[in-house]
Amino acid sequence: MQDQLNYLSRGVEDLLVEAEFKKKLAEGRPLRIKAGFDPTAPDLHLGHTVLINKLRQFQDCGHEVLFLIGDFTGMIGDPTGKNVTRKPLTRDEVIENAKTYEEQVFKILDPAKTLVLFNSSWMSAMSPAELIQLAAKHTVARMLERDDFSKRYKSGQPIAIHEFLYPLIQGYDSVAMKADVELGGTDQKFNLLVGRQLQEVYGQSPQVVITMPILEGLDGVQKMSKSLNNYIGVADAPDDMFGKIMSISDELMWRYFELVSFRPADEIAKWRQDSLRGANPRDYKVKLAQEIIERFHSTSAAQKALENFEARFQKGQIPDEMDELTLVSESDAYPIANLLKDAGLTESTSEALRMIKQGAVKIDGEKLSDQKLTIPKGAEHVFQVGKRKFSRVKIAI
Repeated sequence: MQDQLNYLSRGVEDLLVEAEFKKKLAEGRPLRIKAGFDPTAPDLHLGHTVLINKLRQFQDCGHEVLFLIGDFTGMIGDPTGKNVTRKPLTRDEVIENAKTYEEQVFKILDPAKTLVLFNSSWMSAMSPAELIQLAAKHTVARMLERDDFSKRYKSGQPIAIHEFLYPLIQGYDSVAMKADVELGGTDQKFNLLVGRQLQEVYGQSPQVVITMPILEGLDGVQKMSKSLNNYIGVADAPDDMFGKIMSISDELMWRYFELVSFRPADEIAKWRQDSLRGANPRDYKVKLAQEIIERFHSTSAAQKALENFEARFQKGQIPDEMDELTLVSESDAYPIANLLKDAGLTESTSEALRMIKQGAVKIDGEKLSDQKLTIPKGAEHVFQVGKRKFSRVKIAI
């Protein structure tokens, strides 16, 4: 049981309550593992797979996954976590977006161990009187403990009454599904805990709550989101996947390895140490890109994407000969603007930032957009500013 606990706990942000989780695992029966997805967009991306990968691990341990498509809650609109009310979807939008979900999710999950459910199955049958009875089982004070509700209330931002219904209905889903465990992102922690509370009210054993980290998007700042256009879609073409992964910063690459790679943790740790000692991070980024493409397409598609990328890289007319230098950083990493200035590629750090903003800076042939990027000690890259300025720079260890 301890091995299973360690395996299922890897990469988890919160495990509430661990003692209850151990007790459920000790029962030796297949647990009912719930995860809900609102079909707010038709495509899944790598950010979603952080949680879906964990579901697959539960399946590998013999447990049953309850993949809930929130077609009913999708029409309510989950509070965004910001200071505005999110626009609810129409029934047609929900149905259209839900069509592609099963096809995409079964690229990771085992269909034989997955039960796909729609919460309209029980919520559409709930009468107005029953919905009021459900609302009576929670308080406004408890709702205002949710961080975004509290901030909006204190700042005078409007909170629509239907937004209070969302966490209630998500919690009731756990009652209807008799969930043993519910998984969600860290931003869903409040809603998942409502499920625990409602299960107790309805006389059920409360579900264990597991939250997973939120994966940052390609910008390395905001969470991966299709609306922010900083995502890698599960259905993206292999060449697009490869190019997007190669465009992320070296530091963000290790975050992606941690959250979406199936490689052993000790192997990833060794690679990271090797990169700090001088190994080229680009080589590991290629491994990550190929692993992701193999998972959602095929081994041959991953190899072809690599070949296409290398062909484009060569066509980028990077010269065989260029200035080579080693820079010494007083901190653990070199800020990109300082590096470009110190390498003689720009006259000043302000010019460097301006050139990055204009899309005129490339690292190893890939356009750079992150003005706050830092290059770690031991890293070595080809930096390009404009069409003619190149330099191979290594950061001394």
